[in-house]
Amino acid sequence: MASYKHFSFFIHAFAFAAVVSTAFSALSPNYYDYSCPNALSTIRSVVEAAVQREQRMGASLLRLHFHDCFVNGCDGSILLDPSPTIDSEKNAFANVQSARGFEVVDEIKQAVDQACGKPVVSCADILAVAARDSVVALGGPTWKVKLGRRDSTTASREAANANIPAPFFSLSELITNFKNHGLDKKDLVVLSGGHTIGFARCATFRDHIYNDSNINPRFAQELKYICPRKGGDLNLAPLDDTAAQFDSAYFSDLVHRQGVLHSDQELFNGGSTDALVKRYSYNSKAFHQDFAKSMIKMGNIKPSTGSKGQIRFNCRIVN
Repeated sequence: MASYKHFSFFIHAFAFAAVVSTAFSALSPNYYDYSCPNALSTIRSVVEAAVQREQRMGASLLRLHFHDCFVNGCDGSILLDPSPTIDSEKNAFANVQSARGFEVVDEIKQAVDQACGKPVVSCADILAVAARDSVVALGGPTWKVKLGRRDSTTASREAANANIPAPFFSLSELITNFKNHGLDKKDLVVLSGGHTIGFARCATFRDHIYNDSNINPRFAQELKYICPRKGGDLNLAPLDDTAAQFDSAYFSDLVHRQGVLHSDQELFNGGSTDALVKRYSYNSKAFHQDFAKSMIKMGNIKPSTGSKGQIRFNCRIVN
């Protein structure tokens, strides 16, 4: 009898341990290996074609993933269109008239659902994989994306405005913002390096080039031709000299006081992040390695898994 009770206790303990293990390891690079083995290769093909058509699309897809994760976790909420019940994050200050790539996400979703035979892959996972594949397509590092996220059924423009880092933030504000999402100063610096393939609207850097003193005067003058004091809010400037290549030029530019955004130059302005910026400016290998690690870390921000959320049939609307 004692032996039976011992065996029964062992079985229950093992089952409980398995449940706990599953709960804490819901995201896995192998999540779709059996349910849709062609999912990742399908996403990669569509992303590569999109970036080949327009190199800026790589930056757009990476940016969508960033902004998605910083609102309420990486849940695909940024993809939801406005509706009577959805206050779309597309209309947040950081996204309105600037966020792009939604049509490519639609294209990926259609191709993946066709490859899987039904909606199996979440829009949140599509964003995470597309961000990785965009970086790779432009010469950056690769990493194993953990998968198994579910899609949100809500969105919040208010939360997007409160949580997406602003281009006028100070270093202390940036550090606090990232800390609130479980990310440290190293993550802040290395993930900001994603701007190496980015562009910025005139409205986001006008104050920096006309009012800040921590900018190379000649560089500021060059930007003033793109961004006048009045008008031209949507005019674009590359965030580094090689915006079509994922390299460490962004950090070199910061060292030479050629950051386009106020928030970018704050990373190298006599503060606690100067040393990291300087290191990445001459060590692209370290930047690539650390970027991959921080992207994995960011991708784990509050994912919806298990029975939470849904797998959307259309990334723009709730089922």
